[in-house]
Amino acid sequence: MPFLGQDWRSPGWRWVKTEDGWKRCEPFSPALEDGNNQLNEISRTVIITDDDEDEEIYSTEDCEFAAKKRKKDHFRSNTDSQCFYREKWIYVHKESTRERHGYCTLGEAFNRLDFSSAIQDIRRFNYVVKLLQLIAKSQLTSLSGAAQKNYFNILDKIVRKVMEDQYNPRLIKDLLQDLSSTLCILIRGVGKSVLVGNINIWICRLETILLWQQQLKNLQMNKQVNNGLTLSDLPLHMLNNILYRFSDGWDIITLGQVTPTLYMLSEDRQLWKKLCQYHFAEKQFCRHLIPSEKGHIDWKLMYFALQKYYPIKEQYGDTLHFCRHCSILFWKDTGHPCTASDPNTCLMPVSPQHFIDLFKF
Repeated sequence: MPFLGQDWRSPGWRWVKTEDGWKRCEPFSPALEDGNNQLNEISRTVIITDDDEDEEIYSTEDCEFAAKKRKKDHFRSNTDSQCFYREKWIYVHKESTRERHGYCTLGEAFNRLDFSSAIQDIRRFNYVVKLLQLIAKSQLTSLSGAAQKNYFNILDKIVRKVMEDQYNPRLIKDLLQDLSSTLCILIRGVGKSVLVGNINIWICRLETILLWQQQLKNLQMNKQVNNGLTLSDLPLHMLNNILYRFSDGWDIITLGQVTPTLYMLSEDRQLWKKLCQYHFAEKQFCRHLIPSEKGHIDWKLMYFALQKYYPIKEQYGDTLHFCRHCSILFWKDTGHPCTASDPNTCLMPVSPQHFIDLFKF
């Protein structure tokens, strides 16, 4: 494995191969060390056979081989004794230095930043899904084999979470649609020349994606039984304030389907005008004016028309951050070892597209 440690003169870290690829692990547990010490004692043990009572002593090489095999079996059967990637940050470097050789890849960052745990945080869920969608569209073939395996493991957890919690299924449907389209093109078009691994594995993954799409299509939203205050019991001005805080037009349309009152509020021209003004510049309005039958501008149609030509502003509860002083990418709540006098002035939020651009060479 490539060396990557705090000091370039140190022996480096210990690595173990798991189902998700190679990962750094903590020193072995006391129980494992005790077991290895007992195993090492074999080299000094004399075995007396029943036939000729000859002494047979295990060689040091045999002992070391047995110790390594014991460690390997231990890590496969007991995951509690290991701690992968205690630091949830990664140094982004694009060239070799005396201390660091090589460069940081998209796949390495994808493995190091613990996206598997991030999807459990509702603030980061949309951010991770959007990032996976961008990777599916253009960067899937740039991932290493381990990173691709990690990608699909995280995707599996996302689908399970959506099926259990019924949280934002529309977002994951768009992701699976883009991913299936990309895989169809790669498998039928160029195939083995760009895909890491056996082509049959990718065909199996494509079939899994199609199965997920069918499961989400058949997903039935559970009706929550609540005898307390409901959304319909709120006054009109509060319902209107809720709609004005939405930044996605599809969310407004979905909420408008709940009750006739919400539908009336969701069709407000002023609401869609504010939404267009938030996402798009005034110059962009002039190029795509859509008048209604009464001669007024249809701001709702304008929003979806402009969305086809220009990107909308993205809002996330929590994002990755990049330290310009240290060149480190990290989650803000986990922090990083910054040497700047005022670290907060060096932080920069990283959008999903910016994350992709950081690793383009």
